Amino acid sequence: MTAEALLRPSESGAGARTPAGGGPAAVLTLSCPQRSGIVHAVSRFLVERGFDITEHQQFDDREEGTLYLRTAFGSAAPVEAESLAGEFADIAEQFGMDFAFHPAAPPRVLVMVSKLDHCLHDLIYRWKAGSLAAELVAVVSNHPDLRPMAESAGLPFIHIPVTAETKPQAEAELLEVVAEYEADLVVLARYMQVLSDGLCRQLAGRAINIHHSFLPGFKGAKPYHQAHARGVKHIGATAHYVTADLDEGPIIEQEVIRVDHRLSPQELATVGRDAETLALARAVRWHAENRVLLSGHRTIVFP
Repeated sequence: MTAEALLRPSESGAGARTPAGGGPAAVLTLSCPQRSGIVHAVSRFLVERGFDITEHQQFDDREEGTLYLRTAFGSAAPVEAESLAGEFADIAEQFGMDFAFHPAAPPRVLVMVSKLDHCLHDLIYRWKAGSLAAELVAVVSNHPDLRPMAESAGLPFIHIPVTAETKPQAEAELLEVVAEYEADLVVLARYMQVLSDGLCRQLAGRAINIHHSFLPGFKGAKPYHQAHARGVKHIGATAHYVTADLDEGPIIEQEVIRVDHRLSPQELATVGRDAETLALARAVRWHAENRVLLSGHRTIVFP
């Protein structure tokens, strides 16, 4: 069981829907064994405390015998989550729930890049437009190339070079930056370095990567040249949580675009960039709005 320290209104206005009470909606997510009365217990708990339930989604996994639930709610004033979680504890114990209360404030996102700029550019645009449901706070890169893009958007740019010899020190510096900027989520927006197993474990559940294929195909260098050589008919991209198993973390979103033999490798790469930006933006937004529940090696997504 986990609970955020404070449920508070969003500073940016993006993210969860606004309840009748005034502020943006906070969110309760949970999973537990299937049985009758769960939804009634959750709804009664919130309504009795004067909350306005603005959105409710659930999935009954009959194969696992598990219920997954996401309920957005709000009120006119901030709510102390620790107190709310304590009051909810008896219900959680009764139904065997693993639950979390999530604040209305948008999560703080640290973006990691290398030289390719399309995913960073798209995230910045959506952030500035207020449609990302998250707050970009800094950009980290192993190359200096994208400094002008980051700084023109008002984002601090931290250059952390990485070599085989300096990788442990570089990753330690990265964790210091994550702590300094109080980042809730790390987004690998075409960051072309493999993270160590230890770093993956430390960022478990709060790091998202975009992979330039409809996994698991075309790993490694020049994926679109590989796709062209194989005569593919669809170009895809996969956004997934980062794990120690390279490019095999729980999948959040995938985007597929149909192509044909007329496209060159360079044109396929252009199509692929569109797929990458779409899949990554959806994954970041859904994570930011607490619409993604982990279930072993897969995800339950309430878009």
